[in-house]
Amino acid sequence: MRSNQASFRQDKGAPVRIRRPITRVSDKPMPSFRLLSLLLLAGLAAPAHADIYKCTDADGRVTYTNDRSLGRGCVRLQSDQPVSSIPAPTRRPAATPSAQPASPGAFPRVSPNDQRSRDDARRQVLQSELATEESALAAAEKALAEQEAVRLGDERNYQKVLDRLQPFKDKVELHKRNIEALRREISGLR
Repeated sequence: MRSNQASFRQDKGAPVRIRRPITRVSDKPMPSFRLLSLLLLAGLAAPAHADIYKCTDADGRVTYTNDRSLGRGCVRLQSDQPVSSIPAPTRRPAATPSAQPASPGAFPRVSPNDQRSRDDARRQVLQSELATEESALAAAEKALAEQEAVRLGDERNYQKVLDRLQPFKDKVELHKRNIEALRREISGLR
């Protein structure tokens, strides 16, 4: 029968190697300080508990806190009540189908003729901006075409050509997006 310890012949000048028996971690008893620290951590992991107070200030604002000294008129809440930290939305009265105007009473009303003239002025401004953007697009496309026709001597790599042309392509795309946005806005006018 062989033991866990291996014996080696000792030759002249050869080191002596002794194997120790293999022990498992579970075979050793747990030191008392580890057990104590484990129990201490388990005790601290219990849920925290604090008293919650509902405080109302002089203006009638309600505040929930765990520090009673922060305000006067604080009432301790029962611990079995759920507490939410998100304020409830204010309820609006149900709309009645009466003849109330859609705008508030203090809001100035505009006559239909005034509104029509404002819309026409806005349409003219948008159309002039559209014409300006279209001319800027034509100029940007022309500059891009000119740059595409030019081949510089140090641009043997095609990526250098693409890098040089990218700002011109970006300007063309910008003007196209602006024109599209202006056309959408004009089509949305009454």
